[in-house]
Amino acid sequence: MYHPRPPGHVPLLPDAPISAVQPSAKTDLQAQSLPPLRVSYEHARADQVLAQPDVLAVLGFGPGVVAVDDARFLRVCLAPIGDAPLEVWRTRAPVRSGFDGDIRWSSDDNYLFFAIEVDEQAAGGADAAAERAYRDIAGLLARQRLAGGVQAQVLRLWNYLDAINDGIGDDERYRHFCSGRARGIVESARNGFSAATAIGRRDGVRVLQVYGLAARLAGIAVENPRQLSAWRYPREYGPTAPTFARATRTAADQLLVSGTAAVVGHASQHGGDTLAQIDETLINLDHLLEAAGAECAQRGASTMMLKAYVRDGADASAVAASIRARHPDLGGLLLLAGDICRRELRVEVDGIQG
Repeated sequence: MYHPRPPGHVPLLPDAPISAVQPSAKTDLQAQSLPPLRVSYEHARADQVLAQPDVLAVLGFGPGVVAVDDARFLRVCLAPIGDAPLEVWRTRAPVRSGFDGDIRWSSDDNYLFFAIEVDEQAAGGADAAAERAYRDIAGLLARQRLAGGVQAQVLRLWNYLDAINDGIGDDERYRHFCSGRARGIVESARNGFSAATAIGRRDGVRVLQVYGLAARLAGIAVENPRQLSAWRYPREYGPTAPTFARATRTAADQLLVSGTAAVVGHASQHGGDTLAQIDETLINLDHLLEAAGAECAQRGASTMMLKAYVRDGADASAVAASIRARHPDLGGLLLLAGDICRRELRVEVDGIQG
């Protein structure tokens, strides 16, 4: 059973605390750097984009996306609302790629993209599928060495599973996922938790999709002063607290923002009111940018590529309008139909700052 930890401890499991890396930590990260990861939303054919030598990954959203036989391509089965561009990650060439068991991967020796899909029935349920996915990712990280022979450090993770809110109380599928993730993440989170997102699909396919970004230099975990750290949530949110940081600041001074919603402290705000929730969410985003340090705060959202996950598609245009009104210089916005990890929450955003 999960119990909150005193300050200075990050619980992976009750008996396995590790040290958190905070934004103010003095590490050799300050003396090193990475080239920035370039992220864009593009209207193009995936095969044409993948023909370019600097492409690390291409993400296509929704069942209508034509799959491409390339380890750098992943079809995410979340339905887009309206516009459906590809999400493209670019870095330095040359990029090598391949398959390691069930995991697809690509790397330029600075960054590592990886993705795994686990059939829940074959694994033994959502809990077991999450544990297996995260153990397999840890194995990949141990085998895939980047420049200088160093092991890749996880910066960011995305988790998508069907019907995330099904089940009552501790039998909710999201709570099962959190328990399995907590067991499986131990080996890959020795330097602290990374930014992450967990969203529910609605396709009826019980396959857990996890993809992520790692790099040869560890990032710095960033917490939001308005919010209780997710790994300190009280027991009322489940037997195992969610294992993620609110954001990760990379050695390229890019901010990778976790799934962010209308939560203050640990409590959801404005139940059922989508517009009030997106306003609260954007306040949280502003505080995260400030907490990340001067470089990230100064750039603000002008280079941010945001995803907004909306529970009710009828709210999507109003959500987009609110985001654009607050951040008229936003780098890009993708709207996706998805269920948030708490039933009372109707919208969530995440993003990558350029």
